[in-house]
Amino acid sequence: MKVSDFYYDLPEELIAQHPASHRSDSEMLVLERRSGAFSRHGFIEFPQYLRSGDCLVINDTRVLCARLWGHRAQTGGRVQAFLLAPTADGTWTCLLRPGRRLPPGARVELEAAAGSFVVTRKNQDGTFQVRFDVEDVFALMERAGQIPLPPYIDREPLPEDRERYQTVYASTPGAVAAPTAGLHFTSEMLAGLEARGVKIARLTLHVGAGTFKPVSVERVEDHLMHAENYCFSAANAELINSTRQEGGRIICVGTTTVRVLETCFDPASGMVKPGSGQTSIFLHPPHRSRVADGLLTNFHLPQSTLLMLVCTFADHAHVMKAYDFAVRSRMRFYSYGDCMLLI
Repeated sequence: MKVSDFYYDLPEELIAQHPASHRSDSEMLVLERRSGAFSRHGFIEFPQYLRSGDCLVINDTRVLCARLWGHRAQTGGRVQAFLLAPTADGTWTCLLRPGRRLPPGARVELEAAAGSFVVTRKNQDGTFQVRFDVEDVFALMERAGQIPLPPYIDREPLPEDRERYQTVYASTPGAVAAPTAGLHFTSEMLAGLEARGVKIARLTLHVGAGTFKPVSVERVEDHLMHAENYCFSAANAELINSTRQEGGRIICVGTTTVRVLETCFDPASGMVKPGSGQTSIFLHPPHRSRVADGLLTNFHLPQSTLLMLVCTFADHAHVMKAYDFAVRSRMRFYSYGDCMLLI
C-alpha cells in the first residue's frame, strides 16, 4: 500500500489542546470490525462493550518529566534538554537545544540548583550523551522537569498536565509520550470492570520520541520502524493465554499494547510468551491481529504508523470512512482528544 492511502484532511481546530474536564467525559466512536458499521457514544459507555471473562490489556508506563532547562557554565547561554532514555554506561541519551553550541565537555547547570550535566558525546542521529552529577536522575526530573507535551499541542505545559498526561495506573517510569488511549480511564471505572468479572492484564512499553516521527517513504513496506523498550511478565502472559483458552476476548487499550502482544506471540503454540527488550515491530495491512479481539485507541495523525496499525483491526476503507465521520462530526483528535473502539 501507499502511505498516501492513509491520508485524511484534519482541520487544525479539531486537534485537542486541553483534556476533557473529566477523564471519562470524552466521546467514543465504536466501529464494528466485521460490518464496518459505526456509531458515536460517550466513553462512559465503554464498560457496556465488555463481558465477564474478557481481559483488558493496559500499558503501565509512566511519562518522564523529561524536559529540563539550564545554562552553559562557560557562557551562561540557555539550554533546553529533552531526556530520552538512560544507557548502560550511566549516561542519558537526550536532545539538546541549541545543540551546535554544546561540544563534548560542555557543562550545563540546571535551573533552581537542581544539578548539572556534562556532554560526553554527540551521536550520529543528532542526539547527545550526557552525564549527570546526581545519582537519581528520575527523582531530579520529578523535582525539576516539565512534562513533554506532544508537538501538536501548541501551548506551554500547565501544572495539571503532570496529572492529566498520565494514566491513573502509570507506575513504571520511562516514556516520553503517554499511551493516550489509557488517559480516559478512571480508577472507579477500572474497579467496576473488575467487579463485573473483567480481568486486567498489565505490560510496559515505554513510548519513545520516535512515535512522532513522520513516515517519509512512499510505500508503507519501506518504512523503518523505531525501537521501543518493553516488558511483559509471565503472570500477565498466562492471564491472557488462559482468557483466550476459556473463550474470553482480549481488548487492548492503545496501540502500544498491541505491539507488545504481537511481538510476544508464538505462532507455533498460538500463545503469547513473556519477554523484555526492544521491539521495532511494524504492524500494517494486510496483517491482522493474532491476539487481540478489540482495540481502544485515540484518533491518530494522517499517514502515521499508528493509523496503519489501527487498519490491521478492520478493513482500511471502513477505518478511513469512520475517520471521515469523526472529522465531519467535529470530534476531538490526538492525545487529549476523543477515542475509537474497534470491536
